[in-house]
Amino acid sequence: MFSKKKAFLVLAFLYVSLSAVYGQSSFTQGEEYFLRNKPQDALVFLESAITENPENIRAFLYLGLTYQQLNRLDEAIVLFRRVLPQADADTALIAYNLGNVYYAKGNISMAEDFYTQALEANPGFASAYLNRANARLTRQALQDAIYDYESYLNFEPGSSQRSRIEQLISAIRSDFAAVERQRIIEEAKAAAEAERKKRILDEVTASLQSAAEDTKGLSSGSEDILGYDSEFELE
Repeated sequence: MFSKKKAFLVLAFLYVSLSAVYGQSSFTQGEEYFLRNKPQDALVFLESAITENPENIRAFLYLGLTYQQLNRLDEAIVLFRRVLPQADADTALIAYNLGNVYYAKGNISMAEDFYTQALEANPGFASAYLNRANARLTRQALQDAIYDYESYLNFEPGSSQRSRIEQLISAIRSDFAAVERQRIIEEAKAAAEAERKKRILDEVTASLQSAAEDTKGLSSGSEDILGYDSEFELE
């Protein structure tokens, strides 16, 4: 049988052990479930983790991504915005994922803004270039999209998407060339039409001027009343 002292030591050991486990388990267990792609299981632990330690940026990041996986996009936005000002070294990552949530919601302008913020924090963030390129392509900012796609390939020369991206860039440039050719054709047509109208106007003006000159010649001297010097005498 255990003595009271031994029983107390066992209980104390269990208390310390459980305290140590639960002191860090909210995050570690949440992280484990998250990394095993079990967002529903990770959720409760990660929500506890940010309450226990509001300075654990990774807990916020994982929880925000968990909200995304569960399609709770508005909650993800609130969470990422809350932690972004204090993210420090993780600023680029938080801003990038905030951009992803806005993109998923169809708010392309806000998505682009946060991808830009991510790149300001980390100019070598290749994925932010790629996703900003997609956002810019969506809103038809094609030159800017090309810049971002090329920047992405510069940082990720061995990307598995390289061929597709190069094809897309080529297609965009071909469209640019076609649009430019059409613009030149339309400008030439407009110039030709303007010249035709000017020629007609000049011809009409010249014709009217000629008619005016002819009319002036026929009526020359008729503008004044002729004098008459004779005197009439009444008888």
